[in-house]
Amino acid sequence: MTLPALSPRPGNLREVAEEIERATGLRVEILGGKLVMSPPPRGKHAGTIKRLSRQLPPQLPDGLDAYEMSSIALPDDPDDYCTPDLVVLPTEWEEDDEWLVDPGDVELAVEVISKSEKAKDVTAKNGWYAAAGVCTLLVVDPRGGDWALYTHPRDGVYQGVLHGKYGDQLPLPAPFTRPVDTSCLPLYGDGARPA
Repeated sequence: MTLPALSPRPGNLREVAEEIERATGLRVEILGGKLVMSPPPRGKHAGTIKRLSRQLPPQLPDGLDAYEMSSIALPDDPDDYCTPDLVVLPTEWEEDDEWLVDPGDVELAVEVISKSEKAKDVTAKNGWYAAAGVCTLLVVDPRGGDWALYTHPRDGVYQGVLHGKYGDQLPLPAPFTRPVDTSCLPLYGDGARPA
């Protein structure tokens, strides 16, 4: 496959990202003025997203729902955006012509860590969500069966952090009405649960 010649320069990174997505099928985000590419979710990664997306909508009030692959605008650079695996938004989003979500409209962003993701990349991405003011971020890690819930962003840092393991109840803040069952989430590898 041959990619067209692309010249990333300020103001056209989004065009470059869109062209890469079209040509390769990779998921592309722009974080801090840099293109970040990853394959689309599949296998246990996609299964984790599916299992979470089934649990969230039944407990949400009218006017909110869970959406996959919706991109959130980030501050500081008009080209920057991130695309969480799952995001809870007002249902008005379904009628919007814009492709970027206002971070203030996000009730929850969910990131499922890929098998090859590095710890520094995860930490940096959490900072982008906090800087954007996304009120609640859930990071699920099928590599070891861990999750972390981040709340109360201030000055680019989440002030509240709750860590847990698969099998622990995951208590989401309002408007969610009950904990998320994490015991049903798959692990990468042979699927053996951590001790």
